Amino acid sequence: MGTNEVTRIVTDEEKREAKNFNIFDLPDVPTGLPPHLELQRTRVVCKKDSNIHPTAITFSGAYSSMGVDNSVRLENFSEDFKVDVISLTETDMVFDMIGVHAGIANAFRRILLAELPSMAIEKVYVANNTSVIQDEVLAHRLGLIPIAADPRLFEYLSENDQPNEKNTIVFKLHVKCLKGDPRRKVLTSELKWLPNGSELIKESGGSTTTPKTYTSFNHSQDSFPEFAENPITPTLKDILIAKLGPGQEIELEAHAVKGIGKTHAKWSPVATAWYRMLPEVVLLKEFEGKHAEELVKVCPKKVFDIEDMGQGRKRATVARPRDCSLCRECIRDGVEWEDQVDLRRVKNHFIFTIESTGSQPPEVLFNEAVKILEDKCERVISELS
Repeated sequence: MGTNEVTRIVTDEEKREAKNFNIFDLPDVPTGLPPHLELQRTRVVCKKDSNIHPTAITFSGAYSSMGVDNSVRLENFSEDFKVDVISLTETDMVFDMIGVHAGIANAFRRILLAELPSMAIEKVYVANNTSVIQDEVLAHRLGLIPIAADPRLFEYLSENDQPNEKNTIVFKLHVKCLKGDPRRKVLTSELKWLPNGSELIKESGGSTTTPKTYTSFNHSQDSFPEFAENPITPTLKDILIAKLGPGQEIELEAHAVKGIGKTHAKWSPVATAWYRMLPEVVLLKEFEGKHAEELVKVCPKKVFDIEDMGQGRKRATVARPRDCSLCRECIRDGVEWEDQVDLRRVKNHFIFTIESTGSQPPEVLFNEAVKILEDKCERVISELS
């Protein structure tokens, strides 16, 4: 007795459905990463002897088997990226940079340190120096004095250029300590700006020609509207340059030009620029009573605080997580809380600090750093296209 075989024809619509089938589209399948993988992707976990998962997972297909797209997309970046200014003074700025990779934050740091231009003393013409400080040491000290002048108003001075009002700032220093007087401090307040350029005679052209100096100014710098009401001076007036004993004298001219920190550190417009990941402190259990007081006491940064819950109950809370310096005092050897306190760092949230030398406000420095990074990206795109 034979058997009847039934052949079913698969329709084109069923083929399309099978091709586009995704198990994560089913209603009973959980979406997203499991908690332990999400923690690995977004946090650095700090244990008492080492850090766990310190590197960022940049591979776009790292979680594709779980239906999670790990690639960087412009629309997602635009939604997640944010800059929040925490504090701002004339010289210091602290802000949160959220939603970026550590490489982007480090790019801003390196640009601030090495690629932003500023004005600094490059050449020193010593007419007389009878102090105990050698000429080269004196020139080095002068070069490190920050100058309050916007470098965007000046041009770079190349080897073939003549020093003029558009690329050079001239200062004069002439101080002496008379015999019989006490020792004298020479401060940056005694550096006098010469808006008309150098006054030292380089060559004497004879009685019929004008003597040549070390600069070729066609216009006085104080005639420019930018400097008419804001004379160029050192940023700080009380920086010690030298000390003179009775009978000693210093007479010189110092010429400042535009440069970047990559060439020499004296042109770096920041005293420092640094960042750290946002600390995250999580209590995995409730600390009450005596244990809460011990936890608060052991932290030198006062991250924890006591919360009154009423009826005589008190518990510890994380009051100031941003102040955590990761000293690990709360989870060190001899403390039984390693499995009860979790110290973490958020991988895409950076607390950025800029300390300007005073040549420009820190918010201006950051805006200029953004422009330089943008130019770099545009050059890369143009070379690849």
